[in-house]
Amino acid sequence: MSTPTALKTSAQPGTKPVNPKTNKNSNNNRNRGPRTDSPKVRLSKALSWLLRHNAESQGVAIRPDGYVKIKDVLNHSKFKGFTLDDILEVVDTNDKKRFQILEDANGNKEYIRAVQGHSMDKVAELGFEEITDASQLPIVIHGTMFSKWPLIAEKGLSKMNRNHIHMALGLPGADGVISGMRQSCNLYIHIDTALAIQDGIKFYKSTNSVILSDGKGGDGFIPPRYFAKVVKSNNEIIFPCP
Repeated sequence: MSTPTALKTSAQPGTKPVNPKTNKNSNNNRNRGPRTDSPKVRLSKALSWLLRHNAESQGVAIRPDGYVKIKDVLNHSKFKGFTLDDILEVVDTNDKKRFQILEDANGNKEYIRAVQGHSMDKVAELGFEEITDASQLPIVIHGTMFSKWPLIAEKGLSKMNRNHIHMALGLPGADGVISGMRQSCNLYIHIDTALAIQDGIKFYKSTNSVILSDGKGGDGFIPPRYFAKVVKSNNEIIFPCP
């Protein structure tokens, strides 16, 4: 692969972000990023925005395995000023390994996809590894904000607008944990995977080691009965009650 060229500092989003559920423009969509973001960060956020949530609504052809043609990405107005080398650099250097490149028969970098985090129903063949033995998942944690706890305590974890509930194999910074929750989380919900798997809840592992589940019976929820414990960032255990 050729040495990546410098990212273009002049690149600016050409369209307003589209809410994946309402299909309406939103000036507050977090994937735009602040104006102070570097070009590489803006490109990474734009790729997540398109590949995870908006390819279909933006008229970009996407396969069931999540791959889209890189040339279609670069032809989109949001990526004006960026190049193939810019995209390859983001893929190679992304600390959470969010993206994958697929080559054609001649070794050309033809396709790109996000490895997890999708909200588009069409993307259903990402090749996740199903985990059927709870001993393979000794620690599974969903990170969230304490402000969400009252609703979670009542309803359970929800996949929200995504295709899966996202979890990690430990806390941020732990050995082997590169993705699965945001660093800003201040509440950690530990899942009783043995009980959950026994009751038919399915768990999957993405290529960047994010643990995913579509909930009990595929309904998008993991009920509170499958919470082993819930811990605040200050190590206070709030569930089960002391």
